[in-house]
Amino acid sequence: MMNSPHYFRERPKMIDPLSDVIAMLQPRAVHTRRISGAGRWAVAYGEFGHPSFCIVLDGSCRLAVNGHRALTIQAGDFVLMPATPGFTISGFDSVRAVRMDPQASAARVGEMRYGTPRGKADVIMLGGWFEFESPNAALLVSLLPSLVHLRDSERLAMLVRLIGDESAERLAGRELMLTRLVEALLIEALRAKPDEEAPPGLLRGLADAQLARALRQMHSHIARSWTVAQLASAAALSRSAFYERFTAMVGVPPMEYLTQWRMTVARDLLRHQELDVSEVAQRVGYGSTSAFSVAFSRCVGQSPSRYAAGRQADQPN
Repeated sequence: MMNSPHYFRERPKMIDPLSDVIAMLQPRAVHTRRISGAGRWAVAYGEFGHPSFCIVLDGSCRLAVNGHRALTIQAGDFVLMPATPGFTISGFDSVRAVRMDPQASAARVGEMRYGTPRGKADVIMLGGWFEFESPNAALLVSLLPSLVHLRDSERLAMLVRLIGDESAERLAGRELMLTRLVEALLIEALRAKPDEEAPPGLLRGLADAQLARALRQMHSHIARSWTVAQLASAAALSRSAFYERFTAMVGVPPMEYLTQWRMTVARDLLRHQELDVSEVAQRVGYGSTSAFSVAFSRCVGQSPSRYAAGRQADQPN
């Protein structure tokens, strides 16, 4: 578990925004299990909300995630869902899906078997889920694609197997090892170049070389008094072209993205460090504490002082 923020601690000159987001999400509490299916089977899960992943070890099956086209997943395929919406997984025969409670299924121990209980499986997967400790998880996850499907990634296969092995053991340093492995898995999966049909978000922005320069500047120099014109100059684009491209690719206008990121960092600082509101305001680019308080209250739903007081009340005596 991460108990202190990564911000302002020996920060390098240029920050990688994707690594920034993953570190701020603070993944933890990893759970893994073997999953198999045989015969005529189909199961439909409701929305889970937590991030989940799986890699197909052998065979193949059908996966239909809400809001996406159904697809066939086969040996070597990797699937990541940062917020795990409802989905149906099945064999290839037409059969009525059995409704499954994702919370109850997550609490089960041991292999999850679908369809015929004995005999050779038609598909074998290693799946898992984990949690994001960050109070900004919903905002940060909104910057990421809802479904990642990759084929034949040896590096991801290795990471999933390491996570499975580490989860099964009770060795010293297990929690930290799992946290680092999941961070590596997330970055490895998410930095794959998004296709043209991917929804707007941080990955689409980072895939654009010019927008990526502006995003790196925002993350590296969060306290600077940025204007759209300055960010456009960093991207080597005209102001209007930059604004339009950024909004289309990232999904929000540049200054709105910057404000969201500043509030994300501010919440992290107020949650983990003994800083007064005025110092946090300065660190995230606000010369006026009152202006920061207004922006924070609008974004978070409560004043920074109340948010900090709530954090302190949660601390053990």
